[in-house]
Amino acid sequence: MQALKISGFFLLCASMVLTGCVGEQRYNDLKLQNAAQTEHITKLTSDLAVATQQLKTLQRQLDDASKLGGIDKQKLQQEVALLEQALREKNALVARMQEQLLGGSQLPVELSTMLDGFAKQHDMVTYDSASGIVKFKSDLLFEKGSDEVKPGAVEAVEALCGILNSQEGGDFDVIIAGHTDDIPISRDATRAKHPTNWHLSAHRAISVLKVMANNKVAPTRLSARGFGEYRPVAPNKANKGGNPQNRRVEIYIVPKGM
Repeated sequence: MQALKISGFFLLCASMVLTGCVGEQRYNDLKLQNAAQTEHITKLTSDLAVATQQLKTLQRQLDDASKLGGIDKQKLQQEVALLEQALREKNALVARMQEQLLGGSQLPVELSTMLDGFAKQHDMVTYDSASGIVKFKSDLLFEKGSDEVKPGAVEAVEALCGILNSQEGGDFDVIIAGHTDDIPISRDATRAKHPTNWHLSAHRAISVLKVMANNKVAPTRLSARGFGEYRPVAPNKANKGGNPQNRRVEIYIVPKGM
């Protein structure tokens, strides 16, 4: 019986070591994959800038041909149409690649377990282990039209910072993305600080970022984005009726350097 206990202990230890190795390898693979994806996006973006300039040149030539009755007008129209189509396709490709890059991925099991436990302790938080994304409900994070984090919500963000600063979370960067519904900013006082939903979503992401920075998450690990109303997770009501599900702040925990 004692031998069985010892054997079981060593099997458990071996399992823990192997799990750690697999998690570290998957993390390293993901980091390399993201680096390659980022490099590809950078090249495509550069190509897009060149193609956009070419399109502007062709459009000027087409305008001149139209005014002067040039014989190359039809050929120029075809070239412009083909280039416009190519630009649309490349822009769509870059958008998809950026979405994948920001879309999150599974985290090492130890970190994922900690985040799952954190979410279960806070009603304002959900955690998707498949994507590694932590979501805060904006209605519980902020007052309506405000970018000031509520005191009760600050405590939840601080608890998340403890995980991010742990041994399990310390090797990851953090992207904070703010989202709104489609209800326009109407109050003058609010619009003076946040002219559009884009501004409000970005300002809210920055506010969460500041709480994290004040809780010893290194600024070099933090970045903020604002998507306004343009990435809803559920349909908004008709006539700019909004939807609480779309008012959210998402935390993407990603390999360093993304």
